[in-house]
Amino acid sequence: MSVEFLFRLIGMVVFAILGLLGGISYANFTGMEPELPAILVSLAGVLVGLILTPYITTRPVRWIRRSLTRLSTQSLVSGLVGLIVGLIIAALLTFPLSLLPSPFGRVLPFVGVVLLSYFGVSVFIMRQDDIFSLVRQLPRGTDMGEATNPQRAILLDTSVIIDGRIADIARTGFLSGSLLIPRFVLNELQYIADSAESLRRQRGRRGMEVLSQLQKDTTIPVRISDIDVEGVREVDDKLIVLARQLRCPILTNDYNLNRIAELQGVAVLNVNELANAVKLVFLPGETVGVTIIQEGKESGQGVGYLDDGTMVVVEDGKNYQDKPVAVTVTKVLQTAAGRMIFGRMTKED
Repeated sequence: MSVEFLFRLIGMVVFAILGLLGGISYANFTGMEPELPAILVSLAGVLVGLILTPYITTRPVRWIRRSLTRLSTQSLVSGLVGLIVGLIIAALLTFPLSLLPSPFGRVLPFVGVVLLSYFGVSVFIMRQDDIFSLVRQLPRGTDMGEATNPQRAILLDTSVIIDGRIADIARTGFLSGSLLIPRFVLNELQYIADSAESLRRQRGRRGMEVLSQLQKDTTIPVRISDIDVEGVREVDDKLIVLARQLRCPILTNDYNLNRIAELQGVAVLNVNELANAVKLVFLPGETVGVTIIQEGKESGQGVGYLDDGTMVVVEDGKNYQDKPVAVTVTKVLQTAAGRMIFGRMTKED
């Protein structure tokens, strides 16, 4: 039985009783027999309670919860502090306002509480960035600073867990903070690991192994949290909303998630961009060693790969398969798939 249906039943009973009492009162006022008006108004109360109860109970509460979920922690704290400040100022003004002649002495204290509470919340939310910046700049002791400045959380996407490189990146110590894995990401990973498709199932199980490695490694803390986002179904959308609430970046290698998050002002750490950034840079005329492993698309070309995965296309390298050769770089091409190097066999002196 759902909560909404339960409230419908309660509302139906309450409105039926109110209708019964109202029908009897109407019959006594008009001098009619009470049975018929009581039954009719009671049945109308049953219908009204069955239909309207969710609109005055569960649905407003659900709307408030969704609205609060979309707000960041900083906005909530700012609004709460502003409300407290507004109520304190209103309490100080209540007594002098109550001394005014009637009806001002009875109306103005209430109006002052409402207006000052509203202005307090509005001002603190509008200037929340300035207020929090000022708080961060306050001098503090070393111990207090470490206690009140927790490590930054980094949200992990399912794709970056399955990719596997996150374990090596975390081991290097380049990531600062803690890796936060929401429960809905873990559920999606488990769903992939239980897939009927063989390749998809293998990728999911590899993600589980990567998570196990991250938890065993003490270089960077890993936390699995039950935090969720109500009213949002897609995992990517949940990650974006959660990142905005926690004011933390998302670690991913999903191009679409990367673009959508950036459009919404969420910081993204893309593993593919990191991999491209740390690749060696070669200029035309430099020499690089590579082992040719296959033929190229054009006639006579050979193809090899550097240790970082960069493709090297060698002119006239077809006949040197499975052999290490020295290649002089002629052109470097950056594509969406990564960096490609074109070169020719280095002439021996």
